[in-house]
Amino acid sequence: MDGSAGEPQPPWDAAAALVRAARAGDVLAMDEVLTVVTPCVTRLCRPIALSDCEDAVQEALTAVFVGMRGLRDPQAFYGWVRTITVREAMRVARRTAVEQAVDPDTVARLRGLVGVGDGELSAQVRDVLARMPVHHRAVLVLRELEELDERSAAKVLGIAPGTVKSRLHRARSAFRKAWQQ
Repeated sequence: MDGSAGEPQPPWDAAAALVRAARAGDVLAMDEVLTVVTPCVTRLCRPIALSDCEDAVQEALTAVFVGMRGLRDPQAFYGWVRTITVREAMRVARRTAVEQAVDPDTVARLRGLVGVGDGELSAQVRDVLARMPVHHRAVLVLRELEELDERSAAKVLGIAPGTVKSRLHRARSAFRKAWQQ
């Protein structure tokens, strides 16, 4: 679809029509919406739920399916899906994993550690993330990979912006310390 100036619309704007149809009960549109959103959901779940990624993806997609009729603004679809996905990934990770917190030390960033080309996290990054608490992984994913500001990350996680700031500081420190070992 094209915008008014002949430029392509952002993918989530273009998906708004599908979202509207899915909300109205169109089964084929719902299937298409879930197909379109699955890669994004998977990308978010992978660094948070790690070995339980498939379970987290399934839980998130189920929550999207069940909650679709309650979505008021189809233009807010991506943010709504992101919020659901992060919360479900954290829930699955907490349910299935024993967290081993790493002591905080100095600041590190994930952005430069993502593999070139395929967007997959390197094995070393996945190993370091696996040793971090779920709430640290989630805040790192939202701030460093999704590039959300503190307020937006706080809204997705359902916590105060100050809590995001302190968790992010501890998470970056823990990541760096673990990375150097």
